[in-house]
Amino acid sequence: MMHDFKSLLVRREGAVLTVQLNRPETGNAISGEILDELLAVLGALDDESGIRVLVLSGAGADFCLGGDRSEFPALLAEEPGGVGLRALGNKARRVCEALASTDVVTIARLHGGVVGAGVGLAVFCDLRAGADTCRFRLPELGLGVPPAWGGIMPRLLHEAGASRIRELILTADNFDAATAQELSILHKAVPEEQLDSTVARWIKPLVRRSPSALRTAKLMLNAYANANRLADATLFDAELLSSALTVATAGR
Repeated sequence: MMHDFKSLLVRREGAVLTVQLNRPETGNAISGEILDELLAVLGALDDESGIRVLVLSGAGADFCLGGDRSEFPALLAEEPGGVGLRALGNKARRVCEALASTDVVTIARLHGGVVGAGVGLAVFCDLRAGADTCRFRLPELGLGVPPAWGGIMPRLLHEAGASRIRELILTADNFDAATAQELSILHKAVPEEQLDSTVARWIKPLVRRSPSALRTAKLMLNAYANANRLADATLFDAELLSSALTVATAGR
């Protein structure tokens, strides 16, 4: 797991693995490369003995300012039918599923801008702490695409409630850390200098938990959260996103 990554900084300290998005010059925009590297890290977790907690953070001024839209034209140029875009969308979905379902407890440590795909990565983590200066936004409709990144819709609806999420998606309005905490997008909002100590307070008891008990608890939480879903509509997300982008590009 500890190979050299181009877009992530990965460090292990005992039972804790810290994974930092490391493209600050792009606002840690989520590219195919970042998704590939996150899949490599998350795919190795269940085979990695002794890790109990993964902390996901971002380098630079922002946690993540969204998906890397600069990739879309190149992918469409290579395959006008949208095959590359669908593959990228499915990769995002796999990353988000892995964050939610991995045996270890995943913690999002948020600061600065948390936008679009950044919100997606965060809400699929089990626990989320953010600086009280965080700025959040779900901008997809304002950019002319559906909110289909990573299967985010059902997770947001379940975690935060349909009425408020409907408003935030339809208006694409900015919202602050206090609102994010009210919506349970954040579990804790604290001054940025207290972020690390807040995360550390969560980690301290978690590293002492039985691995099998943690694994069973996460299985139960995920199973009950999905109990009323007759079919997983997020399977269509990559198709929806690639279709919308293909049409939008063709219309220019």
